[in-house]
Amino acid sequence: MPVSRRHALAGFVGVAGILAAKPLLGLQAPSSGTAPRARVYPNGRDPNAPPSLEDPSTPNPKAIELANQKALRADIAKLYVMASDLKDQVDKTDPASTLSVAVVKKAQEIEKLAKQIKNLARG
Repeated sequence: MPVSRRHALAGFVGVAGILAAKPLLGLQAPSSGTAPRARVYPNGRDPNAPPSLEDPSTPNPKAIELANQKALRADIAKLYVMASDLKDQVDKTDPASTLSVAVVKKAQEIEKLAKQIKNLARG
């Protein structure tokens, strides 16, 4: 009986091997005459397709860099104005007294803007 099990197992492995190798060898069943249908994508283009240079949806890196530089310069000017205002407020206060809440909040806003500028400058 072990011989027949061995033959059955060998036959099963052989058939499984042929079925597994069938796509690799290019052996396919004859088609029923229907052509493969093209996929329809939601935005009209294949997401796996490489982006072309003429594709308008890809932004120009130089234009992005120029916009970032303009935003950076505007933020730096705003930071300069805020820091000047804070300095004026601190100069007007009595050195012996504690700072007001408005001065502390303005300093926090300046810190926040400075962090934004730093992150924008990093890229």
